[in-house]
Amino acid sequence: MTNIIEVENKIITLRDQQVILDSDVAELYGVQTKEINQAVRNNPEKFPIGYIWELSTEET
Repeated sequence: MTNIIEVENKIITLRDQQVILDSDVAELYGVQTKEINQAVRNNPEKFPIGYIWELSTEET
């Protein structure tokens, strides 16, 4: 079971927003990153505009 400290440790700040990377979300759920991204692609209506964005080359 994931505890609050484990989740808090995954939060980073990018573009003045607190975010969790897809790879960290996948780790928390115990799945592969591609499964998280596929779920997002297949269900865009479940995510508000601006909720998901891609990192620039400089940010990676």
